[in-house]
Amino acid sequence: MKKSDLPFAALLDAAIVRGRNALARRQQPEGSWCFELESDATITAEYILMMHFMAKIDTARQEKMARYLRAIQRLETHGAWDLYVDGAPDVSASVKAYFALKAAGDKENAPHMVRAREAILKLGGAAKSNVFTRILLATFGQVPWRATPFMPVEFVLFPKWVPISMYKVAYWARTTMVPLLVLCSLKARAKNPHNVSIAELFVTPPEQEREYFARGKGVRRAFLVMDRLLRHVDPLIPGALRKRAIKHAEAWCAERMNGEDGMGGIFPPIVYSYQMMEVLGYPEDHPLRRDCENALEKLLVERPDGSVYCQPCLSPVWDTAWSTMALEQSLTVPDTPAEEATEANIPRAELEQQIALAYDWLAARQVDDLKGDWIENVKPDVPPGGWAFQYENPYYPDIDDSAVVVAMLHRRGRLQKQVTGADPYAARVTLALDWMRGLQSRNGGFAAFDADCDRLYLNAIPFADHGALLDPPTEDVSGRVLLCFGVTGREEDKASLARCIDYIKATQCPDGSWWGRWGTNYIYGTWSVLAGLALAGEDPKQPYIARALAWLRSRQHADGGWGETNDSYIDPALAGTNGGESVSNFTAWALLAQMAFGDFESESVQRGIAYLLSVQDGEGFWWHRSHNAPGFPRIYYLKYHGYTAYFPLWALSRYRRLVSAAQAKTHADTRESAKEKALAV
Repeated sequence: MKKSDLPFAALLDAAIVRGRNALARRQQPEGSWCFELESDATITAEYILMMHFMAKIDTARQEKMARYLRAIQRLETHGAWDLYVDGAPDVSASVKAYFALKAAGDKENAPHMVRAREAILKLGGAAKSNVFTRILLATFGQVPWRATPFMPVEFVLFPKWVPISMYKVAYWARTTMVPLLVLCSLKARAKNPHNVSIAELFVTPPEQEREYFARGKGVRRAFLVMDRLLRHVDPLIPGALRKRAIKHAEAWCAERMNGEDGMGGIFPPIVYSYQMMEVLGYPEDHPLRRDCENALEKLLVERPDGSVYCQPCLSPVWDTAWSTMALEQSLTVPDTPAEEATEANIPRAELEQQIALAYDWLAARQVDDLKGDWIENVKPDVPPGGWAFQYENPYYPDIDDSAVVVAMLHRRGRLQKQVTGADPYAARVTLALDWMRGLQSRNGGFAAFDADCDRLYLNAIPFADHGALLDPPTEDVSGRVLLCFGVTGREEDKASLARCIDYIKATQCPDGSWWGRWGTNYIYGTWSVLAGLALAGEDPKQPYIARALAWLRSRQHADGGWGETNDSYIDPALAGTNGGESVSNFTAWALLAQMAFGDFESESVQRGIAYLLSVQDGEGFWWHRSHNAPGFPRIYYLKYHGYTAYFPLWALSRYRRLVSAAQAKTHADTRESAKEKALAV
């Protein structure tokens, strides 16, 4: 009998078994999962250019990376590079990719280079690139240093009370800025051994260009005027003060270098630290330089076609938490459905061992012995207790990961206590809850890494043309904290939970949805909030929740799935839409949001489940080409490869669990009714 001929229940069980087998086989020996995290052309291009900055060029690797850049060039449409699949051409990403390909040996008159150059010039040329791209170009002598904002390294000495200081910006900006300020203040020069130039990408010769900074109004204009004036101060800064600032920056970076996982666990500060050490004369065999090299090595991915790309960071804690949750939910299906008897299923006992291993791995990742940079913006008695996104990143644990892991550990610990009489995770959960509550912002919401990192005027400084200098509270992270506080149910967290619900109500969009900061976009945000509200005990009949559920259902496609374009970050009118193209992880989020309140019988949920069953691949996973999360909305996007592996499996398993519970209740009610009738007779 073909799978298409099987009854719906058998199809569902078969799909769950295939999905959990595929997911279980991806687990690492120590208990973690870590899927690929892909971005756009920029990181890989910067890696190639970093090799030319250092004059340490691995030609074989360079060619593999160039192959990747050529593969993602949109020759069939605009000829340049975009920030996400089907996005508009982006001048900064395209300039970096073109520069990297030229450095790798691609000829200026090659057809793909001609197409790219035409597109870049049509966008205004390389002078219209963003600040980070222009800084890179300045180090290669392609633009004058006046094309970059004036950011002296003495900035690292500013006290916290100064309106512009290190601890008023987000962790990713802070770790990037400190080594970058050293490079800028010293006007670092790339070695560029092949003297690669991209003069052909400028509409106006770089030395003659006078419009490197977009004009602005109000605060933005004031900062631009200040930038021009302060440039004249630079030659007057005492040499001793500059040396002191550079030493401070060096020490600050060294303290946070994070071994082979790299400073901040993300590509930009790792690269800038590496280049800073080169400029400052660190020998090649210096341990910190070696750590940077090894950290960069860990970010590389070789694809089946032999091409190589560089990830912006690694996501093991995030991937492991969701993978464990999906695998655990999937155990509701028996070991071997008859329809799957010919497949190599992983026995339930083995799956349970894998789940236990994952829990132990997650528990051991807690940062409970170091107060990271977050302590600068909270009360000094807040204890450490969070989890980072990466394998190691102790200075920068994040609330999003922590909330998910804590909720899981609490539930797991309670179940183990019923068997052994002891909860092995109780102390970790308590510590983490105290840490999270201590990082609640003034408005009741929660951000990813810091409290009250919301001074919007900082996004107006010339350095911040990307608008991503801050880490304000967001709806999706706040929803995750609601989930955590709801599951753990501590009395001391109830006031914090109530304030967070008030924040959630205040940030709901008029149509009923919520914006998503860390996943695309309104579908992700709405799922994150609704899941949190459900576990926090909110009544789904409340108008604001009913409105959100209605919004989700209104965005369902004819094929039963959901999808959303990253263009919705540019145009909110596109919220929850994707031109009718459904995607498995978006469908899973929409289903999980509805099922969070127990809905499994509605037509919306039934059609969504049917869609997921129809698009599972032969391996047992799901796949889609699109980027599914912003690194930074509007300017940088990510494709979490794991999202189409564990979220659809979790949605199917959650549905199966709800159906089984309803059937068990029906059977129990039937037995009770029969018993009552017998007694009556």
